[in-house]
Amino acid sequence: MFSNYLIGLREGLEASLVVCILIAYLVKTGRREALRPIWTGIGIAVALALGFGCALEFGSQELTFQAQEALGGSLSIVAVGLVTWMVFWMRRTARHLKSELHGRLDAALAMGTGALVATAFLTVGREGLETALFVWASVHAASDGTPRPLIGVALGIATAVLLGWLFYRGALRINLAKFFTWTGGMLVVVAAGVLAYGVHDLQEAGWVPGLTNLAFDISDTIVPDSWYGTLLKGVFNFQPDPTVVQLTVWLLYLVPVLTVFLLPSRVPARTGETAASAAK
Repeated sequence: MFSNYLIGLREGLEASLVVCILIAYLVKTGRREALRPIWTGIGIAVALALGFGCALEFGSQELTFQAQEALGGSLSIVAVGLVTWMVFWMRRTARHLKSELHGRLDAALAMGTGALVATAFLTVGREGLETALFVWASVHAASDGTPRPLIGVALGIATAVLLGWLFYRGALRINLAKFFTWTGGMLVVVAAGVLAYGVHDLQEAGWVPGLTNLAFDISDTIVPDSWYGTLLKGVFNFQPDPTVVQLTVWLLYLVPVLTVFLLPSRVPARTGETAASAAK
């Protein structure tokens, strides 16, 4: 549940900050008439993300077991690739996100209402589609027959919306670069678990060999149904009996990606960069 909460918080906060920056800029520059097309674009983007998530969930239920595992494994790998790109991109652009969005918005204002709708839709829609795909893959990997994974995601998104509103009101300050670095590092760990689970799905589908070749089996020590087994699976997507291929892929992804991600950034952070200043 915690890993899904983290996903909802991290992804939701990115979208919330984007919305805050767009709205605050229009209000500050006295262009309130442009708020309606911005909200229209945001609404369409949210609807598209929800529709995409529903299509993934309900569409996969009509497939055979092998097809479900193949689809789940393939989309999990795609989701890990997208979230890996996203955490590196956000770590690099968090410091100048405001100026980038202001530039896009100025160009859209000069072009008219349709451009405003498109700008809001594309900016928020990208975040929404990435979130829907990674949430689906993570919930699929952490599924334990209970609604806890979805509850975790919903709570994370709700927290992100609240934080976004507080940022907009100037009631909360946070160093964006540090926040996205720490949450990005934790998200890389979660992504490694999703990747390993996706490989296991492909093994069950018969696309990847080695399903019966286990690296180790400590199910007797860490019982999957126990509270600590559930905790490890919920936080890290831990599996007590991974295959050799799963363990190898997990290590080959986690060690180099986390190492590169945690290396000091070559771009010096601007002192005092806060979410409140970004929103305003």
